[in-house]
Amino acid sequence: AAKKRATPPRKKKPLPLEFEKQSVIAMGSIYGVDILQDNVIACRERLFEIWDNEYQTICKGEVNEDCREAVRFILGRNIVCGNALTLMCVDSEQNDTDTPIVFSEWAFITENKMQRKDFTFAELLSASAVEDEYKQTGQLSLFGNTEGEAEPVLLKQYISDYRRVQDYGE
Repeated sequence: AAKKRATPPRKKKPLPLEFEKQSVIAMGSIYGVDILQDNVIACRERLFEIWDNEYQTICKGEVNEDCREAVRFILGRNIVCGNALTLMCVDSEQNDTDTPIVFSEWAFITENKMQRKDFTFAELLSASAVEDEYKQTGQLSLFGNTEGEAEPVLLKQYISDYRRVQDYGE
């Protein structure tokens, strides 16, 4: 008797809307600081291009321009030009300004509503919390709160449709 060959399981094609939401939250988890503005711009553009190529491949005719703008906005908030040593933004000549580096935490709070919370980088990097977390895990989480540590001070909070985050705040 001939043996029937096992067929490999088919990869389940991601649903466009689910891919869109999951990829937006993934892009919201990428953070970076560079002192040179051209590096910041190039990084944002490369990350967007990688995301957008995958988005167009999976979502094809269901690509949404508002969603694309939302991802550009998120990258603009999360990849910033600043001095990672002083935790301040810099001017065009790489001199510190009086503006602290601010990062946004992104999270879905309902099916389509996304919450943005803004914190200064200095608040997020309290020395003892960073040191303890690194010793315990070998890695750092920007918004992770170590047990016993005070929550960072929230600057602002916005809630909007995940495709329209660019409508709120700078």
